[in-house]
Amino acid sequence: MEKDGGGVATGEWRFQPNETLMAASSLSVRGVLTEIVAKIDNESEDTRPRIVLGQGDPSAFPCFRTAPEAVDAVVSALRSGQYNCYPPCVGLAPARRAIADYLSGDLPYKLSPDDVYLTNGCAQAIEIVLSVLARPGANILLPRPGYQFYAARAAYNGIEVRYFNLLPESKWEVDLDGLEAIADENSVAMVIVNPGNPCGNTFTYQHLAKATNTAKKLGIMIIADEVYEHLTFGSNPFVPMGMFGEVVPVLTLGSISKRWVVPGWRLGWIVTNDPNGVLNQTKIVECLKNYLDISSDPATFVQGAIPQIIKNTTDDFLRHTISVLRQTAEFCYDKLKEIDCISCPSKAEGSMFMMVKLDLSRLEGIHDDMDFCSKLAKEELVIVLPGCAVGFKNWLRITFAVDPSALEDGLERLKSFCSKHSKRS
Repeated sequence: MEKDGGGVATGEWRFQPNETLMAASSLSVRGVLTEIVAKIDNESEDTRPRIVLGQGDPSAFPCFRTAPEAVDAVVSALRSGQYNCYPPCVGLAPARRAIADYLSGDLPYKLSPDDVYLTNGCAQAIEIVLSVLARPGANILLPRPGYQFYAARAAYNGIEVRYFNLLPESKWEVDLDGLEAIADENSVAMVIVNPGNPCGNTFTYQHLAKATNTAKKLGIMIIADEVYEHLTFGSNPFVPMGMFGEVVPVLTLGSISKRWVVPGWRLGWIVTNDPNGVLNQTKIVECLKNYLDISSDPATFVQGAIPQIIKNTTDDFLRHTISVLRQTAEFCYDKLKEIDCISCPSKAEGSMFMMVKLDLSRLEGIHDDMDFCSKLAKEELVIVLPGCAVGFKNWLRITFAVDPSALEDGLERLKSFCSKHSKRS
């Protein structure tokens, strides 16, 4: 057999891909949506625009444009010439202070800038926290349905995933008895997403208090994913998990991407809500800092702009975003109720999504939720996310954070698709 210059037989290289990464896209919303979009025939004569109701990124629509004060702050930071440097691995001190003050407004105690660690969006915050908690035999408790990025990162770090259910008949509250039943001495944390992705729910203070007491009983921390903080428009106000930081240690994950509608700016944070100092005593904070020493940093000029973004953004902008989301959530809920094969357990009260159940017995030639979404994309150029991508097979996750006219068009096409595929009596 022919040898290369190093003596290795041609075609017998010693390297190979990481098998965990090879399977990661199956747990990725982007991976699933890419597979669905690939079903669209680009040579089709259908000239209608594609309508994406599968991903929560409203930034392209004028009605969701970010605050002009935020843009001015970034421009000013760039023009100042002060933010072209490497930042400290934990983040610029003024940015950490501004975020600490911003989040302290909702808490019974005051956060220190030292409690705040800046990240490349909330996605990197998840990566970091799960890397910090990884140890042989550890398991983490995740909600189902839920954002599967947690499961993908857990798998990559060798952490076992155990799922607890969110209950659709109870406005997607946590099945706390079920959660307690799956925990053991190797459980390290439970994840609470509030406001909820993918369910559009907002937990009450009372329910969060019960979840906190369960975590204390189990001796685990809470990872509070609050990337949609304050994007609520129902009867329940947003309650930060940090309210209960004196009961159990809480790592709060957040970013500016949702409330300011700038997911591409990639500025997120990890915050230690831990007045009792448990995370210092257990060296979680030390490990977190060590990880930040070997990871990438969010753009320095965005960090430099954060104090002015928070200070100068008007209440009118924040109220406008909530108003549009309330309008589109109500419209989406009402239109979906008109479709026989789809049922909505509850109207969304927060975030940008709602979960709806498919009744496949009413449809002809549709095998499951992935098949439904693939054919919908091909026939109607409408992209929605199958429930299998969030751990709930034969459900759909639909975003209403789009321009109202596009949402109306997309839901009409969805209704038409269901009608065409409905079983005839």
